[in-house]
Amino acid sequence: QVQLVESGGGLVQAGGSLRLSCTISISMFRLIAMGWYRQAPGNQREWVTTITPRGVTNYSNSVKGRFTISRDNAKNTMYLQMNSLKPEDTAVYYCYADRIGSRDWGQGTQVTVPS
Repeated sequence: QVQLVESGGGLVQAGGSLRLSCTISISMFRLIAMGWYRQAPGNQREWVTTITPRGVTNYSNSVKGRFTISRDNAKNTMYLQMNSLKPEDTAVYYCYADRIGSRDWGQGTQVTVPS
């Protein structure tokens, strides 16, 4: 089983920035996709962004232009740079990694943007 460990969450004022990290226990070249979801209290888990091994990225409309996903293959680490944060970005953020036939999740990291 693939293990994913997230870090970088915290409390930040509206308009501020945070960078989340997700370190993966296997080579990222063995994955078919990876990315982030988030879940706010009382809401379903919501897709945020995806990056493929070739570097193709996609973003939800709610974060496009403010969030950037990237990866460092040598460190087996994926990043989510979050700028211009809003109170509605408050959620637990989960990274995921897809192999053929399976998806693995990180434990989640809390991001709080007070209103």
